[in-house]
Amino acid sequence: MSGRASRKGGDDSRCPSCSAPVLRQLVGNRAALNVTADLQPLTRDQQATASTPNRLIWCLKTAGPHSTPRLCWTGRSHPADCAHPHVAEHQCPPAEPTTLF
Repeated sequence: MSGRASRKGGDDSRCPSCSAPVLRQLVGNRAALNVTADLQPLTRDQQATASTPNRLIWCLKTAGPHSTPRLCWTGRSHPADCAHPHVAEHQCPPAEPTTLF
């Protein structure tokens, strides 16, 4: 896939910092956010733990086996019993400490 995300699709690639597999996509129609999300689906308990004011949870919708996954908001209007997988906004793990001495 190309290095740029399309308006409706996404870019399935790796994080340039930690090399984790991520999905990069613009989410929204008016004030779109440039989102980088992990590809690992989360359980409800994991979502509650991972969600912070600076780390959002996204619904990962697919229209079919050959379509590009699409990230959607999980706000108040999102159904509580949604059957789609949910993923967290990507956050690189803490770096290993390095010393020169």
